[in-house]
Amino acid sequence: MAVNPKITAVSYLNTIPFIYGIRHEGNFSAELQLCPPADCAANFIAGNADIALLPAAVVPQLKATQIVTDYCIGATSSVRTVELMSDSPVSEIKRVFLDAHSRTSVQLTGYLAKNLWKIDPEWYSLDSYDNLARDARPGDAFLLIGDKVFDHESEFRFSYDLAEAWQGLTKLPFCFALWVARKGTPYAVTDALEQALTFGVEHIYEAIVENGFDKKPYNAYEYLTRNIDYLFDEQKHKALQKFWNSGIKVEPRANPG
Repeated sequence: MAVNPKITAVSYLNTIPFIYGIRHEGNFSAELQLCPPADCAANFIAGNADIALLPAAVVPQLKATQIVTDYCIGATSSVRTVELMSDSPVSEIKRVFLDAHSRTSVQLTGYLAKNLWKIDPEWYSLDSYDNLARDARPGDAFLLIGDKVFDHESEFRFSYDLAEAWQGLTKLPFCFALWVARKGTPYAVTDALEQALTFGVEHIYEAIVENGFDKKPYNAYEYLTRNIDYLFDEQKHKALQKFWNSGIKVEPRANPG
């Protein structure tokens, strides 16, 4: 591996402490690529990155890969930025349009549809985020993730937080993304990454200010300290094993228009 590893990570509010730590801790040097979650997986699989913050759903499919660091993007209560939105109650949902940026959230929606909500909707890709509420039919729902949730949550009568729904069903927290590296990555590199991530999680407010989120209409600090849980502990690992073992596979079709 190169002296400066290539790292691909998610370009969302919930990752800015990690990014801040990688950039500012001082003892870790890396080439950083920021992109949506699905693109992180594509970059890593294509060999364009040595280390990645990957959607949890794709990790079991990867060969010669190891989970590294004690950090993740997780939730022990409501996560706030992974929500199913609709003007219909969940029991009446017939079509679900899925945010293409997150494989984990797509599969989690399928898990909850089958095991909690007891619905069997048609699954479609969500290609555009414009005019969601205006164009929706009765029985339509939209899975949105990331900062887009803040933009659209007031447009719908019903909103279901996926982490909260999972926890109510399983009594476990959830892990949406975790750090992986190619097997054989030097321990010196992964240890330095862990130190950088620790620095970032300890400087959340500074990360918010640096990225301008202190000027947003929502409380970014409250979100990052109350809704996001960064520790990849035994309970989150147990939750992922349950999620992985479920065998749920949602394959959305093209948007019917």
